[in-house]
Amino acid sequence: MSASNIPSEEINGAMDRYAVGEDAAFAIVYGGLASRLLAFLRRGTGDSALAEDILQQTFLQMHAARERYKTGMDVVPWAFAIARRLRIDAYRRSGREVLGKETSDVVSQAPSPHDDLALRRTTEALRRSLDALPPAQREVYELVEGEGLTMAQAASALGTSVMAVKLRIFRARQRLQTSARELL
Repeated sequence: MSASNIPSEEINGAMDRYAVGEDAAFAIVYGGLASRLLAFLRRGTGDSALAEDILQQTFLQMHAARERYKTGMDVVPWAFAIARRLRIDAYRRSGREVLGKETSDVVSQAPSPHDDLALRRTTEALRRSLDALPPAQREVYELVEGEGLTMAQAASALGTSVMAVKLRIFRARQRLQTSARELL
């Protein structure tokens, strides 16, 4: 099992142990969350170096708060909430748009020029469609569809209700489907 495929229950258990002083459990927490958080931050910032800095700040804040961590709590939305707040802080400090910038990491096997052009156009159209979503819908879509969080976890990470998340994801999907139909 790769580190990024560590089940949430195992990450939660490791965080519970880490919170009460078992330092070795941090490796499981880090291994289970780092790649997911980094992908989330890279998409949100469009800057790998900044995303890595925010990732480290996220884990530093988790470490600093470990004594106040309530054992039995779901650590995934808590970690995403910390990362999200730090990403917003970075946006505010920098004065440049950090939220919602999707980067494309499409790797292919020597496509034909026609296929390459079609792929670039489709990728750009998808990026425009995602960027056109209202920020609240884009964030929910990113957490649920991109990061695989449950509706409850996304609600916890965003500090909102599950119903609000369901409504935002529904509206985001509707807009993206409409955009996709227009492309075809």
